[in-house]
Order: sequence, then C-alpha cells, then structure tokens
Amino acid sequence: MCFVDLEKAFDRVPWEVLWLRLGGPWLCGRRDCKGGTMSVILDLSYIYSIIISSVVAIVYTLLGGLYSVAYTDVIQLILIFISLWVCVPFLLTNPHSMDISVTAYNQSFQAPWIGKVELNEAGKWFDDFMVLALGGLAYQAFYQRILSASSYTQAQVTCFASSAFCLVLGIPSILIGAVAASTDWNSTIYGLPTPYDRGEAGSILPIALQSLTPTYVSIIGIGAVAAAVMSSMDSALLSSASLFSSNIYKNILRKQASDREMQWVIRISVVVVGLAGTVLTFLDSSVLVFWLVGVDMSFTIMFPQLVCILFFNVSNGYGASLGFLVGILMRILSGEPLIGLPPVIRYPGCRLNAEGTLTQYFPFRTTIMVTSLLSILLFSWLASIIFNKGLLSEKWDLYKIKRKQKEPADKKTGENKEEAKQFMDTTSC
Repeated sequence: MCFVDLEKAFDRVPWEVLWLRLGGPWLCGRRDCKGGTMSVILDLSYIYSIIISSVVAIVYTLLGGLYSVAYTDVIQLILIFISLWVCVPFLLTNPHSMDISVTAYNQSFQAPWIGKVELNEAGKWFDDFMVLALGGLAYQAFYQRILSASSYTQAQVTCFASSAFCLVLGIPSILIGAVAASTDWNSTIYGLPTPYDRGEAGSILPIALQSLTPTYVSIIGIGAVAAAVMSSMDSALLSSASLFSSNIYKNILRKQASDREMQWVIRISVVVVGLAGTVLTFLDSSVLVFWLVGVDMSFTIMFPQLVCILFFNVSNGYGASLGFLVGILMRILSGEPLIGLPPVIRYPGCRLNAEGTLTQYFPFRTTIMVTSLLSILLFSWLASIIFNKGLLSEKWDLYKIKRKQKEPADKKTGENKEEAKQFMDTTSC
C-alpha cells in the first residue's frame, strides 16, 4: 500500500501533515504560521509580523464575538480555497521543479515523495489515524459552531459538508509538498542545502511561494495562510474566553454575575488569551507543537469523557475524575518527543527513529484512550454501588450522585439562552 510520504518534504510526523481539519496550519511556519509567512515573503521582522497578526485577530474577535467569527469564516474559507488553487498551477509549472508524477516513485533532487507503510510502523500509522479522526471531536470550538446552528438538520449537514470540503482543501497542500520535494533548490534563489536539510521544512509554503512563483502570486498565497490561521485563532480565542467565563467565572467565582458583567469578563478573557498566545509564539519551539499536543490530549483524555457522558448513564463525577487522572498519568509517562519528554512506559516496538529520537510505534494513544474510557465506567459503577447501597455515608458523597436530580427543563433552557446570548454578542454594554 502506498501513501504520500510528506515527511520527505516536511519535518513532521505523518498525521501532523494531514492535520488540516483543525484550522489549516498544515503547511505553515515552524514558529507561527501567519507571522512566519509574512516574515518570509514580505521581509518583515518576525516580531512585527506576529504582533500585527495577533492584534488583528484579537480586535475583530473582541468587537464581534461569535458573529464576527461566523461571518468572517465564510470569507476566510473562500480565500483559502481560491488562493491555494491560484498558487498551485504556478508551482506545478515552475522551471525549477520536475514533474511530480515522475518524482513520486523515483529519486530525483530529493527522495521520492510517495512512500510505503512498513509493517513495523503500522501501529504508529493506525494511532495517528485515530488521533486525526477522533481527536477534534472533543474540541470546544467544534461544538461552538454546531450548537449555534439553527436546527439539528443544519448542524448535521454542516458536519458532513465540512468533512467533504476538508478533502478538497487538502489537495493543494499535498501538491505543494510534492512540488517542494521535486525541486532543484540549487537553481533557485533559495539555494542549497534544501529546506529539509536546513531544518526549515515547516516553512515550506512561504519558501516555495517566494522561490518558485512570481511575487504577486506569493502575495496571494499569504491570503490563504492568513485566512487559515485567522479561522483557527478567532475560534480558539472565543472558545477559551467562553470556557472561562461560563464554566469558571459564572459557575464558581460569581454565580450572581449580571449579563453586563459577563460581557466584560468575555472581553477581558479574549484579550488575556490572545496576549498569552502571542507570548508563546516567541518560544523557540513551534507554535504548531501546542496544537499537536492539544489534539493529542483531546483524544487521549477528553474524548473518553465525551463518549461516557453522552452514551453511558452510569458515568458520574467520581469516574470522570479518576478516569482523567488515569489518562493524563499514562499520557505523561508515555513521553512526547515534540516537547522533549522521554517515555517512562515503553510499549512494544518502542525504538529510536531515523533522527535518533526514542519513538513509540505501538498505538499507545489509542490504548490510553480506551483505558481512560474503561476507567471512567469502572469507577463510576463502583461509586454508584458504594453510595447507593449505603456502604459509605452520604456525607462523603462529594458529587451527590445519590441525590442528584435534573433541573427543570424550562429553567435550564432559559439559562442556556442567556449564556448563548452573551457568548454570541460581546459588543453590547
């Protein structure tokens, strides 16, 4: 079986290359996607590029709330689709690159960009596939869009349509990576060594646009990167702000907070989260690393919680808490090369990869996810037996699982409507 081996052109693991459905930073800069691209193509200072990008995202998210995110996403998707497809013909026909159909299986200036999945790596590919397929399902930004739909039907159609659209958006990224792997960089203004050898493979999109296309085309390419990153950044800003304001501030810190107060809390949260994210971009490691670790944690820790709360009535707070601890402990002990965390638990097949990094080739993330899910169900069931049968006094029942009752539907609906109103509009005073 053959696969697109974009690791030949990108300094990434396989599922990271395909990770376009989480916002689009699949071909962008090693440190910050939009800022890195602006820095490469427009020859701006990296610091200025980051600051400009962050200010734009914070301001329009702050002013418009979910309305700005929803409406601008339409424009951003159009920009992504048009801009990338406009750049592709210029890249494919540039004089410095060979025919990608020839270089797919044959050694040229670089290794072939079509590879094979070896049997001893099948577990890792399966694990990456599961993370890619299910890791984003527990993201708050996903439900932010789904729950804002006007009907169940619209929400379902949106999900199915977006999954198909992601495949279309993935085609240009594959072609650009293939062109980069088929290029004689010595004949370009970039020169040798290649981006991969220089450790700049993460910035292959702006490098390819700058070296292989006319200037006006590379500027158009910035639009695609800007749109992709803004689509992710505004969602992340609003998601983080709403999580803090609704789940922590409103439910724990100030349960009697007024609507006006909540609007200001959301505004301040957007600014704080935006500034924190901007500071993180100045670290030496890639900002993309934070996204990748985030989707990893979402799959191994949050996804089991989501499945249990939706489909298993036996689930309760005790199971959720202990399942969370089991999941996060196993994930930490399994190590993470992206952040330099060595593995304590070595699963079958754990060995050094081609770069000399100790790598888990066993589907350990899927194993952790399943273990966490079973832990939630087991501990929830045990807690129910202990308190419902009187084996332990009710005064020790911290989560009140024995006496918990559902709130009246009309009251709950009214509260949800108020929270949704605050969430969607942060501009009224």
